[in-house]
Amino acid sequence: MSQYVPIPNPPPDLEASAHKGEAGRLLCLCGSVTMPGAAQLVLRSAQRAGAGLVTLAVFDADIIRSVSPAAPEATYLDLSRSKDLFAGRLPQEIGAHAHDVRLAGPGLGTGGSTRALTSALIKAPFEGPLVLDADALTVSATDPADLAACRGPLVITPHPGEASRLLDRSVPGDDAGRKAAAQELARTTGSICVLKGAGTVISDGEVVFRNGTGNAGMATAGSGDVLAGILAAVLCCCGQPFHPLAGAAPAGLGPGVPWGV
Repeated sequence: MSQYVPIPNPPPDLEASAHKGEAGRLLCLCGSVTMPGAAQLVLRSAQRAGAGLVTLAVFDADIIRSVSPAAPEATYLDLSRSKDLFAGRLPQEIGAHAHDVRLAGPGLGTGGSTRALTSALIKAPFEGPLVLDADALTVSATDPADLAACRGPLVITPHPGEASRLLDRSVPGDDAGRKAAAQELARTTGSICVLKGAGTVISDGEVVFRNGTGNAGMATAGSGDVLAGILAAVLCCCGQPFHPLAGAAPAGLGPGVPWGV
């Protein structure tokens, strides 16, 4: 008989007197000149999902001019003059910036700078949650096990194509196959895996949740960026000792159903 995992509890409520700093600070490394909309979607979804302070860090100042009219509440970190990535280091401006959660990947592109940034984020001494999505996962496909070196909790949010690249094989479309793929990815990368698609699967390698809701209307560009922003915002609200799986699961599940393990 299957043992069913209970639907996770939502993140703890903020105190009635809470201010924006207590709702969590999120740093986003998203967007590029050719894909500024990804950053815009991440910022707006994170703000609407409850993150107290959202900052976008960019390597081209033109992105700030493009995104800021749509997200005036956000703050911006201009890294265009930083040379640290060329030396294999995370830009010092990131280390000096106060934040609780990091999110990287949407709209960055798959060039060498994204690979260098992802590697530097994984190696950084930061102990808060790190969410990797989209292009940050694509550039990690050559050595996905390297992601397990992340100092803090790691959450990855691949769609089936990204998951296939990380696993170096196709991801089955059936429920059992998707469950196994999410568990394998979580174990290989030392992460909480949110495998997107029809019936999103969330796993830390052992515990598994599945969202049985949703419809084909979500099959449109940008929906993954919105999910990444929501997930990061929920993690901002979690704090300690709230386990990151308990933050990732509600964000990926919504009103979903638990899956037997």
